[in-house]
Amino acid sequence: MIVGVGIDVVDVARFIATLERAPGLREKLFTPAERDLPDSSLAARFAAKEAIAKALGAPGTMSWQDATVHRVVGGPPVVEVTGTVAARAAELGVDRFHLSISHDAGISSAMVVAERDV
Repeated sequence: MIVGVGIDVVDVARFIATLERAPGLREKLFTPAERDLPDSSLAARFAAKEAIAKALGAPGTMSWQDATVHRVVGGPPVVEVTGTVAARAAELGVDRFHLSISHDAGISSAMVVAERDV
């Protein structure tokens, strides 16, 4: 059963400019596993985290550090949730996320479906 759907789009150049103006933002938004990725991948992961939040009803209590997007060679990206994001997912009965991310022409996008067993 689908619990929620989220989508987000990020202008890569604008996002990277923001990270350069506020260097501490990189540590706030991304887990250590994500921080050194290429610009377009960082923007896509930010879009994914925004989409995850939207799929979970966008409560303001969730931490950016509690969602990590892992690349899987030859497969779709995998969402790992901990802490506040895992707690919100559990509250809604969400037991899996389906994530699609893309980046082209200076834009990164992500779409998430939060699902639970019926």
